[in-house]
Amino acid sequence: MFTGLVLGQGRVRAIEARGDQVRLVVAPLFALDDIVIGESIAVNGACLTVESASGGAFSVYASAETTSRTSLGALRPGGVVNLERALKLSDRLGGHLVSGHVDCLATVAEVRPAGESRVYRLEFPADQGPFVIEKGSVCLDGVSLTINVCGPNWLEVNVIPETRRVTTIEGWKPAYRVNMETDLIGKYVARMLAPWQGNPGAKPGGLSLEFLREHGF
Repeated sequence: MFTGLVLGQGRVRAIEARGDQVRLVVAPLFALDDIVIGESIAVNGACLTVESASGGAFSVYASAETTSRTSLGALRPGGVVNLERALKLSDRLGGHLVSGHVDCLATVAEVRPAGESRVYRLEFPADQGPFVIEKGSVCLDGVSLTINVCGPNWLEVNVIPETRRVTTIEGWKPAYRVNMETDLIGKYVARMLAPWQGNPGAKPGGLSLEFLREHGF
């Protein structure tokens, strides 16, 4: 579990690709000298397990399933990524609950200034639209951001100078693809309600005011 508050950036030292699978060696560009083998680190928002750590760098493996849903397979040596360690139960929850399980790739469609901030419009697959709400949270390349406004297949976020300074967002341009994770709680609520919403396999009757009254709500 993560919060979407990026600790800092890391530089990709090496990449070993085997078909759709990839192994990355990443060197943090900030103090991170107590890495434990087996711990989880979010790399551009994707939760990966540390396989080894030495010489100021660590290695992680991304399976074909991970590369099919993320931009990790497009990384190259010398590239920079956002890094976050897994949340401790005693830590402050400054961002929002992030699982590190990327839902889809979103594409930067527009970048425009807004005072000292920048507004980024991103487009994403429409099937993720139900989990994107105005003033809700979204995780983009591992960064917890508040959604300004949104539509069925797009959203806009406002990014302040400090966030751009400590993350890779400064380099986002139109057509750039980012890892997107929608709201964790919203997905579970939607899944639990699905049988009552007329979806395949739904229970008869659907969700209604009468049903809620009958069950004490």
